[in-house]
Amino acid sequence: MSRPVRLAVAGAGLIGRRHIEQIIACPEAVLTAVIDPAPAARELAQALGVRWSPSLDDLPAEDRPEGVVIATPNRMHVANGMACLAAGLPALIEKPLADDVAAAQALVEAFERAGVPLLTGHHRRHNPMIQRAKAEIENGRLGRIVAVSGLFWLIKPDDYFDAAWRREPGAGPVLINLIHDIDLLRHLCGDIVAVQAAQSNRVRGHAVEDTAAIILHFASGALGTFSVSDTVQAPWSYEFTSGENPAYSRTQESCYQIGGTKGSLAIPQLDLWRHPDAASWWAPIASERLSYRMQDPLALQIANFCAVIRGTAAPVVSGREGLTTLRVIAAIKRAAASGICEPV
Repeated sequence: MSRPVRLAVAGAGLIGRRHIEQIIACPEAVLTAVIDPAPAARELAQALGVRWSPSLDDLPAEDRPEGVVIATPNRMHVANGMACLAAGLPALIEKPLADDVAAAQALVEAFERAGVPLLTGHHRRHNPMIQRAKAEIENGRLGRIVAVSGLFWLIKPDDYFDAAWRREPGAGPVLINLIHDIDLLRHLCGDIVAVQAAQSNRVRGHAVEDTAAIILHFASGALGTFSVSDTVQAPWSYEFTSGENPAYSRTQESCYQIGGTKGSLAIPQLDLWRHPDAASWWAPIASERLSYRMQDPLALQIANFCAVIRGTAAPVVSGREGLTTLRVIAAIKRAAASGICEPV
């Protein structure tokens, strides 16, 4: 294997530190710098024996990385991304790419014009479980997809909202959490072309929603429903069912059901349900659990970023894909405000 790809991480918060851990553990990468003005970030860089810098511009030219993982607050993503672009550096930006679609579009188009790779941190697409589910859908084992159902139900503790920004518009479960689920459903079932939605903040009374109900119209003609709430004590969310993040309990429940004319699939268990003898509700139905090899999707995402920088692979989730998912989220917010079906 050629020498490791030199990567820096901008933002040393919770997700930034997880990226740092993955880079250190990845044989294809080496961490060269932590970019964050906070004193805690400087201490972390010193403990790791890497360069610390308050900003990308302050890194010495001779010590520039080959790529940057941007895990700063959402409002800083565009400015940080543009700084990477000005330096000609590929960037992996945590979701969402920006606070609004227009800014995200400007960012994506700027990278595309320059021919510099831009990746979006929708890491769940890298999960081998999701890749197996997509393969089953694409090989036709479910037949024509006609219906999709999803749940994001969990409860965030009161102290989660001690940070003022988490009580403000843009910080609710639709943008912070549902965006991951929407990206996966787009990946598995195709483009979403229109949405209907309603939302409520009746539990906490913050300026941001705590519950939402959504209808998804797919380009294929399939219809989907999704219920979102961060005020419910429940086991039905990707966080609790997938086992991706050890910070969460793992349950044996499902969070998505994908229904087709030849079978239905429960995720994340990958239980494929079909009538083996006759396609009839009078006939017995049986399930088959599909197998896959578990791997950490954050680790696979870093490996993909390194391969993209080397020019040996395409992004699993490009900046353009991140933009398209953000468009769906923006349409959901418009639909919740307008009460009408909104196009994506």
